[in-house]
Amino acid sequence: MDFLTDYKLPIGPGSKSVVDWLTDNVEFLFDIVATILSASIDAMLWVLQGNFLKGTAAQDYYPLVIILAFALLAWVIRRSAGIVAFTFFGLLLIYNQGYWKETMETLALVLAATGVSMVIGVPIGIACARRPWLYAIVRPVLDLMQTIPTFVYLIPALILFGLGMVPGLIATVIFAIPAPIRLTRLGIISTPPSLVEAAVAFGATPTQVLRKVELPFATPQIMAGLTQTIMLSLSMVVIAALVGASGLGVPVVRALNTVNIARGFEAGLCIVILAIILDRIFRIPGEDA
Repeated sequence: MDFLTDYKLPIGPGSKSVVDWLTDNVEFLFDIVATILSASIDAMLWVLQGNFLKGTAAQDYYPLVIILAFALLAWVIRRSAGIVAFTFFGLLLIYNQGYWKETMETLALVLAATGVSMVIGVPIGIACARRPWLYAIVRPVLDLMQTIPTFVYLIPALILFGLGMVPGLIATVIFAIPAPIRLTRLGIISTPPSLVEAAVAFGATPTQVLRKVELPFATPQIMAGLTQTIMLSLSMVVIAALVGASGLGVPVVRALNTVNIARGFEAGLCIVILAIILDRIFRIPGEDA
C-alpha cells in the first residue's frame, strides 16, 4: 500500500499556494474588509461602553443606562415581566462580578457576526430555495464550514487579517452562517403550494410572491436562524480569544492556562447569562415554554 502514500495528493500545499496568492495579490481587499469590520465593532463598543463619556463622572453610571436600555428592549419585544427581570438582574450580576467591559466586547462581536451572517445568509437561503441546483452546490460547502475544525481556517484568517477582533469575527461568521442559510431555505420551501398558486392566480409577480407570501410564512424559520446564529456566535467567543479577540473568552482562556477555577466559572457564567438574555429576547414568540 506504499504506492498510495508515495503519490500523495497535494491538498495541503495547494491550500497554502491559494493563501499565498491571496496575500500577494489581493491583500488590499482584505485590508479594506478588516477596516470596515473593525470600524463597525469599534462603533458598537463606542455606544455599549460609553466611550463618548470617557473622562467624565457620567461614565461610571453608564452601565446602568445600558442595563435599563436592555430591560426596556426586552419589554418592547417580548412584553414579559419575567424576561425583563432576568435581563435586568442578569446584567446587574455581570456588572457586580466585574466582567462588564468583557461582556460588552463579546456582545459587540456577537452582534457584528450575527448581522453579517444574516445579511449574507438570508439572501443565499432564498436563492437556494428558488434554485435547487444551487443548493446542491452550496450544501457540501455548508457541511464543510460547520464540521471542519475551527483552528484550520483560523490559520489563513490570521495570515490575511492579523490578530484582533476581525479574524475572530470572520471565524465566527464562517461557523454560524450555515444556520440562517439552511433555515431560510427551509422556511421558503415549506410555504404551502396553494398559497403560492393563489398569489400567482391573482397576478402576483415572483418578487411579490416572495415578499408577500413566502417571506411572511418563513419568518418563524428565519427568526429561528437568527437565534441559532446568536448561540453559535457565543459558542465561538473562547476560540476568538485565541486569535486576539477581546471579550469574555480572554478570562476563560487565562483561567484555563492558570487552572483558576473561580475565574473560569465567573466568566463562563457571564457567557451563559448573556446567551440566555439574547435567546429569550429574540426567540420566536410562543416558544417560552
